[in-house]
Amino acid sequence: MKNTKPIYTIGHRNPDTDSICSAIGYAHLKQALGENVVPARAGKINAETKYALAYFKVEQPLLLTDLYPRVKDVTLDCKIVVKQHDTLRRLGEVMREHDLKSVPVTDSKGILVGIVTVSDLAKRYFQELGMQNLADMRVRYRDIIAATDSRVLVSGEEGDTIKGNVRIAAGSIQTIQNTVEENDIVIIGDRHDETLVDCLRQGISCLIVSGNGRVSADIIEEAQKRHVFVLSTPYDTYTVARLINQCVPIRRIMHADPVCFKPLDLLSDIKGTMEQTNYRNYPVLENGRLVGIVSSDQLMVPERERVILVDHNERGQAVEGIEEAKILEIIDHHRLGGIQTSEPIYTHAEPVGCTATIIANMHWHRDIDIPPSIAGLLLSAILSDTVLFRSPTCTPYDKKTAERLAEIAGVDVQAYGMDMLKAGSGIGDMTPQEIAKNDLKEFQIGDYRIIVSQISVMDTKEVMDLEDELIAAMTNICEKEGFDMSLVMVTDILEEATYLLYAGSPKTLIGEAFKKDASGTHVYLPGVMSRKKQIIPPLSEAVKRITK
Repeated sequence: MKNTKPIYTIGHRNPDTDSICSAIGYAHLKQALGENVVPARAGKINAETKYALAYFKVEQPLLLTDLYPRVKDVTLDCKIVVKQHDTLRRLGEVMREHDLKSVPVTDSKGILVGIVTVSDLAKRYFQELGMQNLADMRVRYRDIIAATDSRVLVSGEEGDTIKGNVRIAAGSIQTIQNTVEENDIVIIGDRHDETLVDCLRQGISCLIVSGNGRVSADIIEEAQKRHVFVLSTPYDTYTVARLINQCVPIRRIMHADPVCFKPLDLLSDIKGTMEQTNYRNYPVLENGRLVGIVSSDQLMVPERERVILVDHNERGQAVEGIEEAKILEIIDHHRLGGIQTSEPIYTHAEPVGCTATIIANMHWHRDIDIPPSIAGLLLSAILSDTVLFRSPTCTPYDKKTAERLAEIAGVDVQAYGMDMLKAGSGIGDMTPQEIAKNDLKEFQIGDYRIIVSQISVMDTKEVMDLEDELIAAMTNICEKEGFDMSLVMVTDILEEATYLLYAGSPKTLIGEAFKKDASGTHVYLPGVMSRKKQIIPPLSEAVKRITK
């Protein structure tokens, strides 16, 4: 099997700057502590985060679209292959030497052309009732020479294919004359020259003398004159006959065009195919090349992906397939949202404005230095989540942490923070659908599945001018993805206020939560900037009142 998988630190779907930068920052801490941890992301990176990553010259984390087990998770190494022109004898040697039940077959360029199993070999063995006709098998003379360990006494074009049948010269000369035909291969024991010469005169193409039998100079001269191979093998006649039958190319008995899988195929998708075809092994191909095999005998539950969740703890916000993964830790600053684990795990949650605040201080508590680039990213996350300390979620602890990080990163908090927020504040060429899903998070509020997106801008007009298209996109999301309501916060960074757009039902939930007329498609909420502290709590309280 492949080497031990890394542990992934990963934020929520539709990641914001805190989700990305905290994943990178926490991976740095774990790596410094000697753990194999890799930062990852569950979605596309927004413009603000791109600015921060580019500014501090840090690469984007690995994209993980889901955590469902795939073929690559159970793929076995496959270093042993055979070529389609290899002989059955070669196949038997490979299977015996490596204790294999099946072997992939490739062409001369290494492209998979089939698979051959030990049962295919056995089937051919039991079907052998006599000498096989090699004329249509494209067996070459060099194959016979190799298979019978022969010394070549009279040579010819060893790469030529055999055109006749294989005959055993037993019995009288008359019998041999009646049996042997032109281009045949004749196996003969230690016989008199007269018999050997008679065989040569039949127009044969190859004479194999078994048991290291005597071959006189006269026979060699006659064979050279007639351009006939003469081979001397140490094996007895019976063994030679069996060995020649093993000269058949593997391609003659292999399963051509076998059922194959790709590394990224879901295990749940291939199990049905395995049940229908019932083969022992299945090749795994990537770009047409063989990268391993999947064994139905060993298709057990694969090792689960191990993950550390940062900046979220709710199932609806987590990367797809989180239920298939093993959650090791949660580092967060949100409400507890109901993710269940099979065993106790390490959880670190604090009521601060940003997950990066927690992660930065975890470094310092463990005496782990934070390099300038990581300090810059953690600072970026704090400035983003607290909207340059304007959000009501911001605490003195966030400010103190940000100032210390800014000193390490060598930037001015206000100047860098404003440049970063400006970089992410415009909608650019975003479509209404993309705006409706920007920094999206899903919540279960009472009996309602609600998604809340947020876009922070310097001027709300460019977004509100698209209100009709936005509401249509939000309605479409609710209908297609099964949400009761879609909310979009259009937050004005400078004015410190939010236009809250909503689609779906019940609209009374909006009116009850914010004490506004909710008959339209938006309400204006001055002083509101935080989804966590100023949107979700009022909705959670309101749902209790409207459902009494």
